[in-house]
Amino acid sequence: MSQPLIHVAHEDYGTSGRYIASIDGTEGEAELTWRSGGPGIIVADHTYAPNAMRGTGAATALVQRLIEDARRNGLLIVPSCTYVRAQFARHPEWQDLRAG
Repeated sequence: MSQPLIHVAHEDYGTSGRYIASIDGTEGEAELTWRSGGPGIIVADHTYAPNAMRGTGAATALVQRLIEDARRNGLLIVPSCTYVRAQFARHPEWQDLRAG
């Protein structure tokens, strides 16, 4: 069975924002929300995937996009959300992006 194609978008509201994941043919969307933690720092504060998207890799795709954007924009991340914190623990190569 092939992996579903996950689409990830980013909404930036200035001092907060969210990443949204959708999968063609699957109802709902997964999201990872963030807020500013001061200059150059974002706080990843919540990750959610509806039941229909659990186990699809959608939440992982959200965190990966967060990491890519942080690297590209020179930002540090406070992994306040338990899911994001768990992903940081699994990826020692991300530790240079961790703030707090």
